[in-house]
Amino acid sequence: MRVLIVEDQLNLANYVKRALEEEGYAVDAAHTGREALDWAEVVEFDLIVLDIMLPEVDGITVCRTLREQGRQTPILMLTARDAVDDRVLGLDVGADDYLVKPFDLKELLARLRALTRRQSANASKGSSLNVADLSMDTRARAVMRGGKLIKLTAKEYAVLECLMREPNRILTRTQIAEHVWNYDVYNQSNVVDVYIRNLRRKIDDPYDRKLIHTVRGAGYRLSAEEAYETS
Repeated sequence: MRVLIVEDQLNLANYVKRALEEEGYAVDAAHTGREALDWAEVVEFDLIVLDIMLPEVDGITVCRTLREQGRQTPILMLTARDAVDDRVLGLDVGADDYLVKPFDLKELLARLRALTRRQSANASKGSSLNVADLSMDTRARAVMRGGKLIKLTAKEYAVLECLMREPNRILTRTQIAEHVWNYDVYNQSNVVDVYIRNLRRKIDDPYDRKLIHTVRGAGYRLSAEEAYETS
């Protein structure tokens, strides 16, 4: 799950970034409205946390511009303003939710989870993902295979979820990395391979049927069928 934080207060931006990363999100940060629009041009984010009071281009204009461009990424607006008119304006230009500063971090995380569930429902993606005897409950963040609970780190879970969201499809290392890590990390060429190895050890090694497949020259896929040349 990849998130863009747009906040010009560096201390607050860094604090929220660290907190979200601890929850397993991949987080990039922009500190001006122009930076936010530039990021959105090159990266497909799953969530955007957007402050209203920004240099260069304000958050209202950023939100309006993104919606006019047809981008439907869920947007949570942050602002020190608590007037009803300001909240209404933010929602009218396309924001999905609104949080007034100062805010409690637990509330921010809860609202982001709610936006994620809403987006998943709109995309007809239920909370349960299944491939053969492997299952994932995205609300409880629980993974089971053959009825046995499998403990995963936050990043292992994120990589597996990326694969389970599109079973049988070949995903390149870049496609996986862009949804799990921020820009600085996913340029490390072997980071995906490391996590795939960890997942195989937990998901596949104890079982006869292998679900995680390497497709030579292409990437990885999660499937109960052995339909491609693998290594």
